[in-house]
Amino acid sequence: MAAVSDLQARARAVRRDIITSTTKAGSGHPTSSLSAVEIAVALFFGGMLRYDPKNPGWPERDRFILSKGHAAPLLYAVLAEAGYFPREQLQTLRQLDSPFEGHPNMRRLPGVEASTGSLGQGLSIGLGCALAARLDGRASRVYVLTGDGEIDEGQVWEALMAASKYRADNLVAIVDHNGFQQTGPTAEVLDLTPYAPRFEAFGWFTQEIDGHNLSAVLGALEKAKQTKNRPSAIIARTVKGYPIQGLLTSDPNHHGKPLTKEEADKALAMIGS
Repeated sequence: MAAVSDLQARARAVRRDIITSTTKAGSGHPTSSLSAVEIAVALFFGGMLRYDPKNPGWPERDRFILSKGHAAPLLYAVLAEAGYFPREQLQTLRQLDSPFEGHPNMRRLPGVEASTGSLGQGLSIGLGCALAARLDGRASRVYVLTGDGEIDEGQVWEALMAASKYRADNLVAIVDHNGFQQTGPTAEVLDLTPYAPRFEAFGWFTQEIDGHNLSAVLGALEKAKQTKNRPSAIIARTVKGYPIQGLLTSDPNHHGKPLTKEEADKALAMIGS
């Protein structure tokens, strides 16, 4: 398992790429991406996810599915950090003919396991991958990152029921619980708290953690890996736009808005190198 200090350095690099790429594009979802950085970094660089950038189609690989597809800048930055493609290419985000589309397109970019963006579908896709791995006799594990607004979708709960029925213990759902969705606070749009008892009622082994604490994220992922005969859920309490949320006091949601050049410069100085 990688040292936390190394993971923190990678998290800073990923955050810088999220900010610079979305600001240059003048479009995108930086705050939705920033809230889940520690989760993705722990998976890709904390010894949790098996993958090979030189062989993206390796059959034995684990799968990471970004169900909250609008956070594509996070996925792209992590894949670049992992060596799937040169970091410089991130600066073509949302440009005409660029494979770095506003939402992930698995047909255009190595390392993208599912084309997502229509919310609520990722967990169903992940369950399909998990069951296929079982049928093929492979040890592959599947990790699905959802948003807390996204789980308003009924399809998510159908997938929760099915995963429990089939005892898909190679499936892990991670909820980025940052408290906001497109139209406002999740507690005001459709309050589903407390999350953990709901997931547990559907038969899932469930943990609640501080989603910005790398040690807590790694510990929860390890517990999920050891859980047998039922799927696992991790409710990760996060802050939208972390750690630059103080720059966004006029709009704590700041959904789907890139930072201005001036805001980006302040944010990069705050994050550090």
